[in-house]
Parts: sequence; C-alpha cells; structure tokens
Amino acid sequence: MIRMRAKMRITNVEKHSAEYETLHFHAVAKDGPYPSDGSDEDNTYAKFSPSGELKLSIANPALIGKFNVGDTFYVDFTPVG
Repeated sequence: MIRMRAKMRITNVEKHSAEYETLHFHAVAKDGPYPSDGSDEDNTYAKFSPSGELKLSIANPALIGKFNVGDTFYVDFTPVG
C-alpha cells in the first residue's frame, strides 16, 4: 500500500463569512540553507516534496477561526479501501 506524508504550512486564511473559510497551505520550505547534518526535519520534507499547494474550504462551526497563518501540519495520504 502506498502512503505519503507531507508537511504543509498555512499561508493564508480566507474568511468568506462567519460560517465559511478557506485555508491555503504550501509545502514547507526555508529561506536559506538547511543544516548540512540533515537535523532540520523540514529539510527532509523539502527535499522529497519540494513544492506543493493545498486549498481546503471548511464550514464546520467547531473549526472556523481555529487556524492561523503559520500553523504547520502533517498531511497524510492513505489509499481508501
């Protein structure tokens, strides 16, 4: 079974109304060099998935207003079935 994990950071929270917003994510990256010893976890993610975007609209009242620019998440891709 193929599985993949990405590390994504929120770059924009687009508020449409009090009940609906869109989260914009980009793959982690760093301005400048990573440590040569590979100790920065973002280095591994940036090396193997150097770019990526995700846009997720949410309308769950329990989640509206809970996400902020700069929040970072693991996004897991697991096949269904």
